[in-house]
Amino acid sequence: MKNASTKDLLVFLGIPLSVILVFVVYPIVATVVLSFTADGALSAKNYVEVLTESIPLKALLVANPGPYPPWGALVHNALWIVIAVPAVVFLGMLLAYTLRGVPGSSFIAGAIFLGMVLPGVVSGLIIRFMFDDSLGIFPRIFGALGVPLLSKTWTIYPQTALLALILGSVWLWLGFSVTLYLAGLDSIPSSMVEAALVDGASQWEIFTRIIVPQLKPITVVVTLMTVMWILKIFDIVYVVTGGGPGGSSTVLALIMYTYFASSLEYGKAAAVAVILALLTLVPAYWYIRMILSGEKR
Repeated sequence: MKNASTKDLLVFLGIPLSVILVFVVYPIVATVVLSFTADGALSAKNYVEVLTESIPLKALLVANPGPYPPWGALVHNALWIVIAVPAVVFLGMLLAYTLRGVPGSSFIAGAIFLGMVLPGVVSGLIIRFMFDDSLGIFPRIFGALGVPLLSKTWTIYPQTALLALILGSVWLWLGFSVTLYLAGLDSIPSSMVEAALVDGASQWEIFTRIIVPQLKPITVVVTLMTVMWILKIFDIVYVVTGGGPGGSSTVLALIMYTYFASSLEYGKAAAVAVILALLTLVPAYWYIRMILSGEKR
């Protein structure tokens, strides 16, 4: 009986473990080995060449950066995080708080969430139209304000191409932020807000001293998920600018693709993939740690 149960357990676990080994473990190990393989031997040559690459469309870091991009994919990804993450967090919380209790808020939230469910190619085309000088809303607004630098097509100039992608990504990811914050707001006891109103607290005081602290777990989740999404972002960059003009909007995932599909330098593509994976593991680790600590409580 005991042997039969052990056999059943092995059969039950064998199939999923085999799938994990074939489709997860093996590709990871093979990628790491490939990244350290150059000229038929194990070495760090691929990493050295990737990190010291000077061609703007492949550079992770630009040796002598100018006042505007290209600055290298690592810097572009870091700048993307610095601008987009606070925008997604703040706008998502503000919109969710504003929509709370408003008639038709579900429809508005659904419309905002539309950017999340659209295919990346479609989203990229929409972003191109948003910043086109003849069709886009942003060039027209700045044209009316008398700002000539921002009244042109943003995606074809190195000064503005990366900024256009960053702002477009905020629109895409905002639906995720708003949805989580709306769920978080529903979990806050209304008695807390009512007690604050009785004590004479203003709406701003309620927002900053009650709402924001109560939404801290949601803020952590939104922040970590947005960082991970930005680190691996590829589709909208490929569709909107292709990393141009002149490498001014390259990101790590696009450079990995360029090495793999355009240059056919598989070892270097694997090296960039390992670097990207290691960077993504940092927020992923904190996210998993937060989930596990929440379960213990």
